[in-house]
Amino acid sequence: MIKRIAQTAGFTGLLAALLLTLLQSFWVSPLILQAETYEITEPAAVEVHEHAGGANAAHTHDAEAWEPQDGWQRVLSTTGGNLVVAVGFALMLAGLYTLRAPTRTSQGLLWGLAGYATFVLAPTLGLPPELPGTAAADLAQRQLWWIGTAACTAVGIALIVFGRHWLMKALGVATLAVPHLIGAPQPEVHSMLAPEALETQFKIASQLTNVAFWLALGLISAWLFRRKSDGQYHA
Repeated sequence: MIKRIAQTAGFTGLLAALLLTLLQSFWVSPLILQAETYEITEPAAVEVHEHAGGANAAHTHDAEAWEPQDGWQRVLSTTGGNLVVAVGFALMLAGLYTLRAPTRTSQGLLWGLAGYATFVLAPTLGLPPELPGTAAADLAQRQLWWIGTAACTAVGIALIVFGRHWLMKALGVATLAVPHLIGAPQPEVHSMLAPEALETQFKIASQLTNVAFWLALGLISAWLFRRKSDGQYHA
């Protein structure tokens, strides 16, 4: 079982990470590079960035910090980060499959959508992906709210889908709403250096690339898990 989980997660993570990197390279990264041209003119000593990715992770660095150069360094760095995130999420899916194995490969799409809703859609309702040069609240507060939102979303979806009594499903809906009723931490003053049109393009690109990533993650992991379990492919 451990070998099956590891093999499923390894191959799934590799393929999904390559897909995500490809989409980011042609769609998301050019928007980030364009936004950074507005930021270069600002002499701020400390910058806070939020870049799109499998987890929309936040990065804080100062003017002296190392960062990959445009070209192969940035692509290699992005690929490595995506691979770590993708394998981690694939391990999570493969572990869940041991509790409730997909009966059809297509069910992996539903697991992928659940993952997207949990780790991307719900958190970005309060903390949308931001281009470099965008004002943001305290990093620790944002991380804490992100983790709480992802946990509430995962529990809420599980109660709605697997709960047998309507009370459990109602509790699931209430759990989904809790972090949004509390509200995400916001900066004292909302400001950004990049044009609003560029920010809109970035948000759309981030969401669509993550949808593709999670659908691929769910579909590939379900196919590999079932293939490893019975040695043949089922559509």
